[in-house]
Amino acid sequence: MSLHSEILEQPACLERLLSSQRKNVEDIAAAIRSREARFAFLAARGTSDNAGRYANYLWGAMNGLPLALATPSLFTFYRQPPRLENALVVGVSQSGQSPDIVSVVQEGKRQGNLTLAITNAPDSPLAQAADFVLDIQAGPELAVAATKTYTNELMAIAMLSVALAGETGRWQELEQVADWVGEALKQDGTIRDLAQRYRYMQQCVVLGRGYNYATAFEWALKLKELTYVEAEPYSSADFQHGPVAMVARGFPVMAVVAAGKVFNSMMDSLTHLQKDLLAELVVISNASEALSLAESPIPIPAGAPEWLSPLVGIVPAQLFAYHLTLTKGYDSENPRTIRKVTETQ
Repeated sequence: MSLHSEILEQPACLERLLSSQRKNVEDIAAAIRSREARFAFLAARGTSDNAGRYANYLWGAMNGLPLALATPSLFTFYRQPPRLENALVVGVSQSGQSPDIVSVVQEGKRQGNLTLAITNAPDSPLAQAADFVLDIQAGPELAVAATKTYTNELMAIAMLSVALAGETGRWQELEQVADWVGEALKQDGTIRDLAQRYRYMQQCVVLGRGYNYATAFEWALKLKELTYVEAEPYSSADFQHGPVAMVARGFPVMAVVAAGKVFNSMMDSLTHLQKDLLAELVVISNASEALSLAESPIPIPAGAPEWLSPLVGIVPAQLFAYHLTLTKGYDSENPRTIRKVTETQ
Protein backbone atom coordinates (compact mmCIF):
# COMPACT_ATOMS: atom_id res chain seq x y z
CA MET A 1 0.00 0.00 0.00
CA SER A 2 1.32 3.45 -0.97
CA LEU A 3 0.36 7.07 -0.51
CA HIS A 4 -1.10 7.10 -4.00
CA SER A 5 -3.19 3.98 -3.40
CA GLU A 6 -4.51 5.43 -0.15
CA ILE A 7 -5.56 8.62 -1.95
CA LEU A 8 -7.45 6.46 -4.44
CA GLU A 9 -9.15 4.51 -1.61
CA GLN A 10 -11.05 7.55 -0.37
CA PRO A 11 -14.43 6.97 -2.04
CA ALA A 12 -14.65 3.47 -0.53
CA CYS A 13 -13.53 4.74 2.89
CA LEU A 14 -16.14 7.49 2.88
CA GLU A 15 -18.90 5.09 1.90
CA ARG A 16 -17.87 2.68 4.67
CA LEU A 17 -17.94 5.41 7.31
CA LEU A 18 -21.32 6.71 6.22
CA SER A 19 -22.96 3.29 6.12
CA SER A 20 -21.44 1.89 9.33
CA GLN A 21 -21.52 4.86 11.70
CA ARG A 22 -24.77 6.71 11.04
CA LYS A 23 -26.62 5.10 13.97
CA ASN A 24 -23.69 5.78 16.29
CA VAL A 25 -23.55 9.40 15.12
CA GLU A 26 -27.27 9.86 15.75
CA ASP A 27 -26.85 8.44 19.27
CA ILE A 28 -23.98 10.85 19.92
CA ALA A 29 -26.07 13.76 18.63
CA ALA A 30 -28.93 12.78 20.94
CA ALA A 31 -26.55 12.77 23.91
CA ILE A 32 -25.23 16.21 22.98
CA ARG A 33 -28.75 17.60 22.75
CA SER A 34 -29.73 16.04 26.07
CA ARG A 35 -26.75 17.63 27.81
CA GLU A 36 -27.48 21.01 26.20
CA ALA A 37 -23.85 21.62 25.32
CA ARG A 38 -23.30 25.36 24.83
CA PHE A 39 -20.08 25.13 22.85
CA ALA A 40 -17.53 22.66 21.51
CA PHE A 41 -13.94 22.56 22.71
CA LEU A 42 -11.77 20.67 20.23
CA ALA A 43 -8.21 19.37 20.60
CA ALA A 44 -6.15 18.12 17.66
CA ARG A 45 -2.74 18.33 16.03
CA GLY A 46 -1.49 18.44 12.46
CA THR A 47 -3.91 17.19 9.83
CA SER A 48 -6.57 16.60 12.49
CA ASP A 49 -6.23 20.24 13.55
CA ASN A 50 -7.19 21.20 10.00
CA ALA A 51 -10.27 18.99 10.31
CA GLY A 52 -11.04 21.01 13.44
CA ARG A 53 -10.98 24.19 11.35
CA TYR A 54 -13.71 22.68 9.20
CA ALA A 55 -15.75 21.88 12.32
CA ASN A 56 -15.30 25.47 13.46
CA TYR A 57 -17.15 26.72 10.38
CA LEU A 58 -19.62 23.88 9.91
CA TRP A 59 -20.84 23.44 13.49
CA GLY A 60 -21.03 27.20 13.88
CA ALA A 61 -22.94 27.82 10.65
CA MET A 62 -25.22 24.78 10.60
CA ASN A 63 -25.70 24.07 14.30
CA GLY A 64 -25.15 27.40 16.04
CA LEU A 65 -22.48 25.67 18.14
CA PRO A 66 -19.47 27.89 18.83
CA LEU A 67 -16.17 26.05 18.71
CA ALA A 68 -12.91 26.82 20.44
CA LEU A 69 -9.68 25.13 19.40
CA ALA A 70 -7.89 23.91 22.52
CA THR A 71 -4.42 24.94 23.64
CA PRO A 72 -3.17 21.58 24.96
CA SER A 73 -0.07 22.96 26.69
CA LEU A 74 -2.40 24.61 29.23
CA PHE A 75 -3.40 21.07 30.22
CA THR A 76 0.06 19.50 30.19
CA PHE A 77 2.96 21.88 30.85
CA TYR A 78 1.10 24.74 32.56
CA ARG A 79 -1.45 22.51 34.30
CA GLN A 80 -3.89 25.43 34.28
CA PRO A 81 -6.79 24.24 32.12
CA PRO A 82 -9.64 26.67 31.43
CA ARG A 83 -13.12 26.15 32.88
CA LEU A 84 -15.20 24.12 30.44
CA GLU A 85 -18.68 24.22 31.89
CA ASN A 86 -21.41 22.97 29.49
CA ALA A 87 -18.90 22.07 26.78
CA LEU A 88 -18.74 19.24 24.31
CA VAL A 89 -15.05 18.29 24.55
CA VAL A 90 -13.77 16.65 21.38
CA GLY A 91 -10.43 15.02 20.63
CA VAL A 92 -9.63 14.41 16.96
CA SER A 93 -6.68 12.16 16.17
CA GLN A 94 -6.15 9.48 13.54
CA SER A 95 -3.94 7.44 15.91
CA GLY A 96 -5.48 8.46 19.24
CA GLN A 97 -2.00 8.27 20.77
CA SER A 98 -0.88 11.84 21.47
CA PRO A 99 -0.80 12.47 25.24
CA ASP A 100 -1.65 16.16 24.99
CA ILE A 101 -4.88 15.48 23.08
CA VAL A 102 -5.80 12.73 25.53
CA SER A 103 -5.17 15.10 28.46
CA VAL A 104 -7.71 17.62 27.12
CA VAL A 105 -10.42 14.96 26.89
CA GLN A 106 -9.57 13.59 30.33
CA GLU A 107 -9.81 17.03 31.89
CA GLY A 108 -13.04 17.73 30.04
CA LYS A 109 -14.56 14.61 31.56
CA ARG A 110 -13.15 15.45 35.02
CA GLN A 111 -14.98 18.78 34.84
CA GLY A 112 -18.24 16.96 34.10
CA ASN A 113 -18.54 17.58 30.37
CA LEU A 114 -19.58 15.23 27.59
CA THR A 115 -16.50 13.97 25.74
CA LEU A 116 -16.07 12.58 22.23
CA ALA A 117 -13.14 10.95 20.43
CA ILE A 118 -13.05 11.08 16.63
CA THR A 119 -10.35 8.62 15.67
CA ASN A 120 -9.26 5.82 13.38
CA ALA A 121 -8.14 3.79 16.41
CA PRO A 122 -11.17 2.83 18.56
CA ASP A 123 -8.97 1.03 21.12
CA SER A 124 -6.52 3.93 21.54
CA PRO A 125 -5.87 5.94 24.72
CA LEU A 126 -7.97 8.79 23.30
CA ALA A 127 -10.93 6.50 22.68
CA GLN A 128 -10.62 5.00 26.15
CA ALA A 129 -10.69 8.47 27.70
CA ALA A 130 -13.90 9.62 25.99
CA ASP A 131 -17.58 9.00 26.71
CA PHE A 132 -18.29 8.42 23.02
CA VAL A 133 -16.11 7.21 20.16
CA LEU A 134 -16.72 7.97 16.50
CA ASP A 135 -14.61 5.44 14.60
CA ILE A 136 -13.81 7.03 11.25
CA GLN A 137 -13.44 3.61 9.59
CA ALA A 138 -10.60 4.59 7.24
CA GLY A 139 -8.77 1.29 7.62
CA PRO A 140 -4.98 1.05 8.07
CA GLU A 141 -3.20 4.15 6.81
CA LEU A 142 0.46 3.29 6.31
CA ALA A 143 1.68 6.34 4.40
CA VAL A 144 3.22 8.99 6.65
CA ALA A 145 1.18 11.76 5.01
CA ALA A 146 -2.45 11.49 6.12
CA THR A 147 -4.99 11.53 3.30
CA LYS A 148 -7.91 9.14 3.73
CA THR A 149 -8.00 9.69 7.50
CA TYR A 150 -8.36 13.44 6.85
CA THR A 151 -11.32 13.14 4.50
CA ASN A 152 -12.95 10.61 6.83
CA GLU A 153 -12.48 12.99 9.76
CA LEU A 154 -14.23 15.66 7.70
CA MET A 155 -17.03 13.21 6.90
CA ALA A 156 -17.41 12.32 10.59
CA ILE A 157 -17.65 16.02 11.47
CA ALA A 158 -20.22 16.57 8.70
CA MET A 159 -22.28 13.54 9.79
CA LEU A 160 -22.43 14.80 13.36
CA SER A 161 -23.49 18.23 12.13
CA VAL A 162 -26.32 16.75 10.06
CA ALA A 163 -27.46 14.54 12.94
CA LEU A 164 -27.52 17.51 15.32
CA ALA A 165 -29.50 19.58 12.81
CA GLY A 166 -31.97 16.76 12.12
CA GLU A 167 -32.16 17.61 8.41
CA THR A 168 -32.92 14.44 6.43
CA GLY A 169 -32.12 16.02 3.08
CA ARG A 170 -28.55 16.65 4.07
CA TRP A 171 -27.98 12.92 4.60
CA GLN A 172 -28.78 12.54 0.91
CA GLU A 173 -26.10 15.08 0.08
CA LEU A 174 -23.62 13.17 2.24
CA GLU A 175 -24.42 10.02 0.28
CA GLN A 176 -23.15 11.74 -2.88
CA VAL A 177 -19.75 12.70 -1.47
CA ALA A 178 -18.02 9.43 -2.41
CA ASP A 179 -19.12 9.85 -6.04
CA TRP A 180 -17.93 13.45 -6.13
CA VAL A 181 -14.56 12.38 -4.72
CA GLY A 182 -14.40 9.62 -7.33
CA GLU A 183 -14.95 12.21 -10.05
CA ALA A 184 -12.19 14.40 -8.62
CA LEU A 185 -9.79 11.45 -8.68
CA LYS A 186 -10.23 11.22 -12.45
CA GLN A 187 -8.01 14.32 -12.62
CA ASP A 188 -5.03 12.18 -11.54
CA GLY A 189 -3.26 12.10 -14.90
CA THR A 190 -3.94 15.75 -15.62
CA ILE A 191 -2.56 16.77 -12.23
CA ARG A 192 0.52 14.58 -12.75
CA ASP A 193 1.30 16.48 -15.95
CA LEU A 194 0.45 19.85 -14.41
CA ALA A 195 2.87 19.26 -11.50
CA GLN A 196 5.81 19.30 -13.91
CA ARG A 197 5.40 23.06 -14.25
CA TYR A 198 6.18 23.52 -10.53
CA ARG A 199 9.30 21.32 -10.34
CA TYR A 200 11.45 24.21 -9.12
CA MET A 201 8.90 25.90 -6.89
CA GLN A 202 10.40 26.65 -3.47
CA GLN A 203 7.69 28.79 -1.92
CA CYS A 204 4.03 29.59 -2.40
CA VAL A 205 0.91 30.66 -0.57
CA VAL A 206 -2.32 28.70 -0.34
CA LEU A 207 -5.60 30.61 -0.08
CA GLY A 208 -9.06 29.59 1.03
CA ARG A 209 -11.93 31.11 2.93
CA GLY A 210 -15.00 29.96 4.84
CA TYR A 211 -15.31 26.19 4.85
CA ASN A 212 -12.20 25.91 2.67
CA TYR A 213 -10.01 27.80 5.12
CA ALA A 214 -9.35 24.27 6.40
CA THR A 215 -8.50 23.09 2.88
CA ALA A 216 -5.89 25.81 2.47
CA PHE A 217 -4.16 24.71 5.66
CA GLU A 218 -4.27 21.03 4.72
CA TRP A 219 -2.98 21.60 1.18
CA ALA A 220 -0.13 23.72 2.57
CA LEU A 221 0.69 21.01 5.12
CA LYS A 222 0.89 18.34 2.42
CA LEU A 223 3.21 20.53 0.35
CA LYS A 224 5.45 21.14 3.35
CA GLU A 225 5.73 17.56 4.57
CA LEU A 226 6.07 15.91 1.13
CA THR A 227 7.71 18.44 -1.21
CA TYR A 228 9.48 20.66 1.38
CA VAL A 229 8.07 23.76 -0.31
CA GLU A 230 7.59 26.74 1.99
CA ALA A 231 3.81 26.82 1.62
CA GLU A 232 1.97 29.30 3.81
CA PRO A 233 -1.83 29.09 4.21
CA TYR A 234 -4.03 32.13 4.58
CA SER A 235 -7.61 33.23 4.52
CA SER A 236 -7.90 35.31 1.38
CA ALA A 237 -9.07 38.16 3.64
CA ASP A 238 -6.11 37.89 6.02
CA PHE A 239 -3.77 37.71 3.05
CA GLN A 240 -4.72 41.25 2.07
CA HIS A 241 -3.61 42.53 5.49
CA GLY A 242 0.12 42.53 4.78
CA PRO A 243 1.28 39.18 3.33
CA VAL A 244 0.13 40.14 -0.18
CA ALA A 245 3.23 42.37 -0.30
CA MET A 246 5.37 39.31 -1.05
CA VAL A 247 3.59 38.67 -4.37
CA ALA A 248 5.46 39.64 -7.52
CA ARG A 249 5.25 38.52 -11.14
CA GLY A 250 5.14 34.73 -11.33
CA PHE A 251 4.75 34.17 -7.59
CA PRO A 252 2.82 30.89 -7.16
CA VAL A 253 -0.55 31.15 -5.43
CA MET A 254 -2.63 28.02 -4.79
CA ALA A 255 -6.33 28.59 -4.15
CA VAL A 256 -9.43 26.55 -3.35
CA VAL A 257 -12.56 28.35 -4.51
CA ALA A 258 -16.02 26.83 -4.15
CA ALA A 259 -19.26 28.35 -5.36
CA GLY A 260 -21.10 29.74 -2.37
CA LYS A 261 -21.17 32.55 0.17
CA VAL A 262 -17.48 33.52 -0.02
CA PHE A 263 -17.10 33.03 -3.77
CA ASN A 264 -17.27 36.72 -4.76
CA SER A 265 -14.77 37.66 -2.08
CA MET A 266 -12.35 34.97 -3.29
CA MET A 267 -12.83 36.08 -6.89
CA ASP A 268 -11.99 39.68 -6.00
CA SER A 269 -8.76 38.51 -4.38
CA LEU A 270 -7.75 36.19 -7.22
CA THR A 271 -8.56 38.75 -9.90
CA HIS A 272 -6.32 41.29 -8.17
CA LEU A 273 -3.53 38.72 -7.81
CA GLN A 274 -3.72 37.61 -11.42
CA LYS A 275 -4.43 40.85 -13.28
CA ASP A 276 -2.69 43.45 -11.12
CA LEU A 277 0.15 41.53 -9.44
CA LEU A 278 0.71 38.94 -12.22
CA ALA A 279 0.77 36.01 -9.82
CA GLU A 280 0.82 32.42 -11.09
CA LEU A 281 -2.46 30.79 -10.01
CA VAL A 282 -3.23 27.14 -9.38
CA VAL A 283 -6.98 27.01 -8.73
CA ILE A 284 -9.17 24.13 -7.54
CA SER A 285 -12.80 25.08 -8.15
CA ASN A 286 -16.23 24.00 -9.26
CA ALA A 287 -16.81 27.38 -10.97
CA SER A 288 -15.59 28.14 -14.48
CA GLU A 289 -15.16 31.82 -13.64
CA ALA A 290 -12.50 30.98 -11.04
CA LEU A 291 -10.83 28.33 -13.19
CA SER A 292 -10.48 30.82 -16.06
CA LEU A 293 -8.09 32.95 -13.98
CA ALA A 294 -5.60 30.12 -13.45
CA GLU A 295 -2.53 29.08 -15.39
CA SER A 296 -3.22 25.66 -13.85
CA PRO A 297 -6.98 25.08 -13.40
CA ILE A 298 -8.17 21.94 -11.60
CA PRO A 299 -11.94 21.43 -11.81
CA ILE A 300 -13.99 19.54 -9.23
CA PRO A 301 -17.63 18.39 -9.59
CA ALA A 302 -20.06 21.28 -9.81
CA GLY A 303 -22.75 19.52 -7.77
CA ALA A 304 -20.95 19.55 -4.42
CA PRO A 305 -22.49 22.20 -2.12
CA GLU A 306 -20.18 24.65 -0.41
CA TRP A 307 -20.48 23.00 3.01
CA LEU A 308 -19.19 19.70 1.57
CA SER A 309 -16.65 21.16 -0.86
CA PRO A 310 -13.70 20.64 1.56
CA LEU A 311 -14.20 16.86 1.32
CA VAL A 312 -13.93 17.05 -2.46
CA GLY A 313 -11.49 19.92 -2.98
CA ILE A 314 -8.71 18.46 -0.86
CA VAL A 315 -8.44 15.37 -3.06
CA PRO A 316 -6.86 17.06 -6.12
CA ALA A 317 -4.68 19.00 -3.68
CA GLN A 318 -3.42 15.68 -2.28
CA LEU A 319 -2.73 14.44 -5.81
CA PHE A 320 -0.91 17.69 -6.63
CA ALA A 321 1.34 17.30 -3.59
CA TYR A 322 1.97 13.62 -4.37
CA HIS A 323 2.89 14.16 -8.01
CA LEU A 324 5.01 17.23 -7.22
CA THR A 325 6.92 15.11 -4.69
CA LEU A 326 7.83 12.59 -7.41
CA THR A 327 8.55 15.36 -9.91
CA LYS A 328 11.06 16.85 -7.48
CA GLY A 329 12.69 13.45 -7.04
CA TYR A 330 11.64 12.89 -3.43
CA ASP A 331 10.28 9.76 -1.76
CA SER A 332 6.54 10.09 -1.14
CA GLU A 333 6.59 7.16 1.29
CA ASN A 334 9.39 8.41 3.52
CA PRO A 335 9.30 12.17 4.09
CA ARG A 336 12.41 13.31 5.87
CA THR A 337 12.45 13.78 9.66
CA ILE A 338 8.78 12.91 10.32
CA ARG A 339 6.98 9.74 11.39
CA LYS A 340 3.45 8.42 11.05
CA VAL A 341 2.56 8.83 14.72
CA THR A 342 3.81 11.91 16.58
CA GLU A 343 3.21 11.91 20.32
CA THR A 344 3.44 15.40 21.79
CA GLN A 345 3.07 16.42 25.41
